[in-house]
Amino acid sequence: MNLYSKKQHWKIFLLVVATVIVGITLWYSNYIASKIELAEREQIELWSDAVKKRAQLVGFTERLFEQLRSQERNQADLIVKGYEIIADPNDNSNLTFVTDYLFSNTTIPLLIFNEQNKMTGSRNLPTGKDKDERYIDSLKTEMEAKNAPIVFTDIGHRVYYDDSYLFQELQNTMQDLIKSFISETVINSASVPLILTDSTKTQVYRSHNLDSALINTPELLEDRLNSMASENEPIEIILPETGKQFLFYEDSLILTQLKYFPAVQLILIGVFLFIAYLIFSTFRKAEQNQVWVGMAKETAHQLGTPLSSLMAWMDILESQGVDKSSLFEINKDVKRLEMITNRFSKIGSKPDLESENVAEVVENAFDYLRTRISKRVEFEIESVDHSLQAMMSRSLFGWVLENLVKNAVDAMEGEGKLTAKVSREGSQVAIDITDTGKGITKNSQRTVFQPGFTTKKRGWGLGLSLTKRIIETYHGGRIFVKWSEPDKGTTFRILLDANDSFD
Repeated sequence: MNLYSKKQHWKIFLLVVATVIVGITLWYSNYIASKIELAEREQIELWSDAVKKRAQLVGFTERLFEQLRSQERNQADLIVKGYEIIADPNDNSNLTFVTDYLFSNTTIPLLIFNEQNKMTGSRNLPTGKDKDERYIDSLKTEMEAKNAPIVFTDIGHRVYYDDSYLFQELQNTMQDLIKSFISETVINSASVPLILTDSTKTQVYRSHNLDSALINTPELLEDRLNSMASENEPIEIILPETGKQFLFYEDSLILTQLKYFPAVQLILIGVFLFIAYLIFSTFRKAEQNQVWVGMAKETAHQLGTPLSSLMAWMDILESQGVDKSSLFEINKDVKRLEMITNRFSKIGSKPDLESENVAEVVENAFDYLRTRISKRVEFEIESVDHSLQAMMSRSLFGWVLENLVKNAVDAMEGEGKLTAKVSREGSQVAIDITDTGKGITKNSQRTVFQPGFTTKKRGWGLGLSLTKRIIETYHGGRIFVKWSEPDKGTTFRILLDANDSFD
């Protein structure tokens, strides 16, 4: 198992562990939320039942008050009838009983005026108010508006009367009870958003724990009521005077937020881990770069000494009359070593880019490698546009081509066809290197450029990673797998910005 495979297995293991942790977190958070939701639902149901029972109690109280009103009204009618009997000279009823009954009245306020419109008597007025003329005039006006006065034509007296104080107190108490019921219903809902509407569900009487801007139009109100009704059936309330009403309610804002809390929590944790990963990755890459640069420069330094020695031996061999053709080939390899040393020395430093003929660089690289690779590998250069120029470091770009060719030869197991193509793609120069090897799977196409990836039993898996670094970091281009099929071959494509000023 190579280094890259080990890293992949560790990534899968960590992903599985993270997935399990996330799953447990979501399950437990949802479990807690469901428990709280159940508890709140029970409280809402108790509150809902209490609202219905209180509405029934208000209705029962109203019926009781109606009975009291009826009794008070009967008493008032009897008092009026008694005065009529007194006023009727032809009525031979027991006037003593009638008079005793009238003066036993202790609840219904009366005002008696003579024909000169002067008050001659009163009953059941507040203490001290029978001497207050302004109060008497106001009370008289109110009484006359409610009930027609009793007129005694033979003596010119008029009797004004009003509902009893007990009756008025009952009316005020009932009004306060209804208002109290509505207020307490709203207040006791705690954090539950609710809306109290009329029977048509178009007029809002009261709302609680709800932004009024969300229901300030008929359309918004209808949508919100439908949403609430889908969660909980509205409570029907029948109250005196106002009639049928509907109470709509929904889950509290706290419970709604709690339902989404696990997702928000995971997002925040994910963002934190992502930022931490970026920071860690940046430091790790910086450290790797330092190691990479240090190794490259040390390699260049180590190669420098034997390379200088080889060059000296070349001069000695030439002075001794060694075969010129042999010396020529040795000299080519020495030049190659010198170029490799130069490549390593440039790692970590920004290279000097010059405008180069792309086709010429590719052809020179192929010509050099053709004689140093298996004779069973056929080299071919097709559709080469010799007019294309690009800014590049010739030595570093040659290193890229060398890595691609060596990987292709390994993929073909030393036998096959290797093709190079240079063409223009819009504002860029495209260099395609195609082999007839065993191909690259789709899963591996995204990872072939990562450090440690290799299909060979021996090797560090750094060739394609170095290639990508040279193309993208130093040349500002792109390199990717353009095409690949198992047992048919692979095409790597390099894209560089064309230098049109040399066209």
